[in-house]
Amino acid sequence: MARRSSGSKGLGIWPWLGLALVIVIIDQFTKTLILGYYKYGDATYVTSFFNVVRAHNTGAAFSFLADAAGWQRWFFMAIGIGAAVFIIWMLKSHAGQKLFSFSMAAILGGAIGNVIDRMMHGYVVDFLDFHLAGRHFPAFNVADSAITIGAICLILDELRRVRKG
Repeated sequence: MARRSSGSKGLGIWPWLGLALVIVIIDQFTKTLILGYYKYGDATYVTSFFNVVRAHNTGAAFSFLADAAGWQRWFFMAIGIGAAVFIIWMLKSHAGQKLFSFSMAAILGGAIGNVIDRMMHGYVVDFLDFHLAGRHFPAFNVADSAITIGAICLILDELRRVRKG
């Protein structure tokens, strides 16, 4: 776990909340474009390994629980809101730790972006479709990308901390 920053100077939590807000704005803007220009199931060929599609995910990562009876919408919204509250608390406690705080802000922005989708639509809008040799990776979006980047950076931060310790 991240160590507490003693006497961290600067703007504290605000730059990290700003980064999370930028992620939410970019995520929601791109999803609005997809919803406005694509019907469900539409796809545009971009390269031999990438398409832009309109997909709906009522589940979690890799469509986990997507076929459930509808309760998963509220369950994943609650998890996202709970994670956001916890992340904000962590950012307040560790705002001076740049890589850790970047990680938390990226995860926060992604989580909020997907919670907004669940609240507004009942599903998460996915549109990035990578594929190879006829096999498609599950479609994802900007919020998912931010969460993934944040998780990778969080692991790197922890590995760096362990090596120093």
